[in-house]
Amino acid sequence: MTKPATIFALSLASALALGGCGGSAPDQAATPSPQAQAPTPAASSPAVTDPAPIAFASCRSCHSTEPGRNGIGPTLHGIVGSKAGEVEGYAFSPALKESGIVWDRKSLDTWLQGPIRMVPGTKMVLPVPDPEKRKAIIDYLETLK
Repeated sequence: MTKPATIFALSLASALALGGCGGSAPDQAATPSPQAQAPTPAASSPAVTDPAPIAFASCRSCHSTEPGRNGIGPTLHGIVGSKAGEVEGYAFSPALKESGIVWDRKSLDTWLQGPIRMVPGTKMVLPVPDPEKRKAIIDYLETLK
């Protein structure tokens, strides 16, 4: 394959693999094959400077932390203190939009323990059962202002 075809094939394979887990992770670099070009320092720098805890890695498959950048799930930038279902440009489930939840430490902890238990009919299905991981995620979300 030519280099553009190889890069396209790698991109397609990455998209399909991530599609299986319900999202895309544009800020995570794919592992290059020997035929692909080596990543530039700029492409690998987010892993070095990213303040997100390891526990946030599972969140990243569906959620961005950049303002206005929604994915499979809404951006989490500025989520703490906001009302559930009000991230601009994201199509929330009616159940979450009508929930009246305001995202604070307590509601986020309950949510992360079991989104479907907290709001039946929500789109989010992945819980975070480990209390230490939930705390690390919530601490990080509080920094996204």
